[in-house]
Amino acid sequence: MKVINFTEARNNLKSVLDTVVEDADYAIITRRDAEDTVVMSLDTFNSMMETFHLLKTPANAAHLMKSAAQYRQGETKVRELTDD
Repeated sequence: MKVINFTEARNNLKSVLDTVVEDADYAIITRRDAEDTVVMSLDTFNSMMETFHLLKTPANAAHLMKSAAQYRQGETKVRELTDD
């Protein structure tokens, strides 16, 4: 994460955008007379939105956490893909 002021962001916009894309990170742009903002790549944004969607219901979040725990404990099965 990089924190930069508005003037620096404006003067180096291409560099700021390239950095957030290349690093899969985000930048916080601080503004003197307004709320701060965040700049991130579209891939990062889409990933966050997918995560929020998957975790927004308690039942789905619990199922995902249970599945992740089973994976970490080696409780997985390898299966062949079918054309069905």
